[in-house]
Amino acid sequence: MYIEKNITKLVIPTIALFLSMVSFSQTSDLLRLEYLNIPNNSSKNNIERFRVFFQLPLEIKENNFIILGADYRSVNFDWQNVPFSTEDISTIQTIEATLGYAHKTQGDWIFAANGGLRLASNFTGKMVSDDYIYITNAYAIRDRTKNPKEGSKPNRLILGLSYSTTPGRDFPLPIINYYKEFHPNWTYTLGVPKTNVRYKFDEINHVQAFLTLDNFFGNIQKNIIVDEKLAENISMTTVLGGLGYEHYFTDHLLYYGYIAYTISNDFRLRDNERNDIYTIDDQPTIYFRTGIKFKI
Repeated sequence: MYIEKNITKLVIPTIALFLSMVSFSQTSDLLRLEYLNIPNNSSKNNIERFRVFFQLPLEIKENNFIILGADYRSVNFDWQNVPFSTEDISTIQTIEATLGYAHKTQGDWIFAANGGLRLASNFTGKMVSDDYIYITNAYAIRDRTKNPKEGSKPNRLILGLSYSTTPGRDFPLPIINYYKEFHPNWTYTLGVPKTNVRYKFDEINHVQAFLTLDNFFGNIQKNIIVDEKLAENISMTTVLGGLGYEHYFTDHLLYYGYIAYTISNDFRLRDNERNDIYTIDDQPTIYFRTGIKFKI
């Protein structure tokens, strides 16, 4: 408790505006340790993911911030009955570093951008050009959570664009997020990648129902031949809905757990033009995610 209070005293004055500053994942987390498991019921191909996420905002002058970010993910596969060698693709790792900038205007608006480098690969040999992915994001944020206009509830609107050099994706993706507190114990968020409705029993225990996206991507350094076709990367994109629980140990440290069902599951080997080479899983399944966060 002593350490947590002292960290808060050091960090909070520097990042008072960071409640409104978001990365592409739209989070105010400073540190996250997370475990994910997707045990596919139909194919028996099991997916595990371990994640460590960190970001630190630094005030360079009044109303202007630099945000340093880092993200590491290790996705591990337990393969069953697939027609290709799995020796080199038992693990996909992602290592990401970002640098962001945020400026708060005199009104409700914050303008922000960040960019960085992501390494996503099975890393079976020396680094190759397809292991490198460059990312950039830009946002406009209207924050009325602290001082809403008369007659309205606290709310926040985020608009932006996200672009990466992921193979086969030559266009930016929209960022849209709207958050509103419509009751002392109720809030909702509409947008991408997450939409939810949250209920707060008290200051310690919160629950939510949500609809969200999850995904991963990795280059295959030693390409795989499947049915005389060349598989150059492995990826998964899933749409899922479920329930979540959060338990706050302090104002800033919490445990969270989610259980969900994948409404749409797209787990495939592809070439660099996003042509499907082999469908690994496309059937709905159970999804579990849990972890610990330190947040503002």
